[in-house]
Amino acid sequence: MQTVSSALSLPLHGLAVTRLLEQQAATGLAPHTLMQRAGLASARLSLALAPHAQHIWIACGPGNNGGDGLEAAMHLHQWGKTVTVTWLGARNEAKVPADALASLVRARAAGVPFAKAPPPDFDFAIDALLGIGAVPRPAHAAGQADVLGQWLALLRTTSQPVLALDIPSGLDAGTGADLAPESIAISTRLQRAGSRFTLTFLTLKPGLFTAAGRDLAEQVWWDTLGVASAPAMSPDAWLLGQDRAGNHGRASAAHTSHKGRFGDVAVVGGQSGTDGATHMSGAALLAGRAALHTGAGRVFVALLGQAAITVDPQQPELMFRSPAALDLKTQVIVCGCGGGEAVAGVLPRLLSGAPSAVLDADALNAIARDTQLQTLLQARQGRTYRTVLTPHPLEAARLLGSSVASVQADRLAAAQQLAETFGCVVVLKGSGTVIAAPGEVSAINPTGNARLATAGTGDVLAGMIGALLAGGHSAFDAACSAVFQHGQLADDWPASHPGQALTASLLVSCPVNKVMK
Repeated sequence: MQTVSSALSLPLHGLAVTRLLEQQAATGLAPHTLMQRAGLASARLSLALAPHAQHIWIACGPGNNGGDGLEAAMHLHQWGKTVTVTWLGARNEAKVPADALASLVRARAAGVPFAKAPPPDFDFAIDALLGIGAVPRPAHAAGQADVLGQWLALLRTTSQPVLALDIPSGLDAGTGADLAPESIAISTRLQRAGSRFTLTFLTLKPGLFTAAGRDLAEQVWWDTLGVASAPAMSPDAWLLGQDRAGNHGRASAAHTSHKGRFGDVAVVGGQSGTDGATHMSGAALLAGRAALHTGAGRVFVALLGQAAITVDPQQPELMFRSPAALDLKTQVIVCGCGGGEAVAGVLPRLLSGAPSAVLDADALNAIARDTQLQTLLQARQGRTYRTVLTPHPLEAARLLGSSVASVQADRLAAAQQLAETFGCVVVLKGSGTVIAAPGEVSAINPTGNARLATAGTGDVLAGMIGALLAGGHSAFDAACSAVFQHGQLADDWPASHPGQALTASLLVSCPVNKVMK
């Protein structure tokens, strides 16, 4: 058993591979072995997480996930802990899977206490209601689904710590979508619950690390149950680690290096005008500063419209140019950080002439509205140009002609569809940012938190990606590294700045090399 950290990249497997691995392992083991191992691991982790718990509630569903909970209850009871099991299989034991039924017999023989309702005084809970592949049914009066909904709502909102077995009930293991009834999903978001832990078995599932997964699963532990993954089982995605982030700091560069060694970045956007209503220069300046701090040799800023800024007092190293004066062949273009409607006018030249480009925000919106720009974007792949798109869910929905709900329902699929459609690397931002590319296994980023939910942090990310592209990295590697580092800076924030809100300007000034050791 191990806790999942961000040190190493790890393979993620969805429902199909997990089921196949489970079936293959079961053929070489005595009956019920995997469930017994899962239950024992769950009981041991429960004791480690809550050694002083006085009353443990174990909520068990009618399937094999409930069987894992019954095994855990038996061990905890035998070890002297006060436990109460609520079990949804009592209405129809004939339909209970054989493994779960065997665990029920073992629990009853050990004298495990069962009840029809959760104990009011529990101070630790185990969620064994629904495993992978199980979907909460709509509640109906006086029925089993109604009881399931009540218990699920309590597990979601209790202030006591909860350990979910394999996956938090109601979470889609493959996508991270919250499949709980809307009323429960809403209450989950509104009510801040106690600590949450997840012990997942056999494989790490993508849904634990993106969309609703990170909030519902929180701290993830992994137990392979003694089963080795077959080499032929290629992952559905990778969970990014520090090993993939790489070391792009200047300290390791040759002493004879000069600024040309680290490449040029040109930020195009930040429309500045004289009408008093279209001043968006800050986005471009943030992107430029981020590129400089991430290691670009030189950074140029080309403001659109009536450019009134010729120097950045906070970052005088930035050099201002007109868009027409940029050398597209030698510079990495970061476009769309501000710029509004004016971006559409410069995109044809940039898409056709810049071998390396990061397209964000206003550039993405312009492309979504214009089929000719879409054609130019798609043509870049055939010219072996490096291109990274950095949409948030709404921008992704516009590019796909769908909705935010559709994108969030399957973030991996949405990112891959964008990547294949436009022939680009795609960074689908959000909780568990997804990085996709044509022909590549997608990656999910485990770093970052709600501190990044503030204006300008996306501009910072675009600048960071641009700097890594300028340093010679592939589009996919540059995106993976920048996304990981960007999130890690937010994760490291409290240690040095307790109580102070993180802003995009402060994010730029964080010591990037700290997370690239």
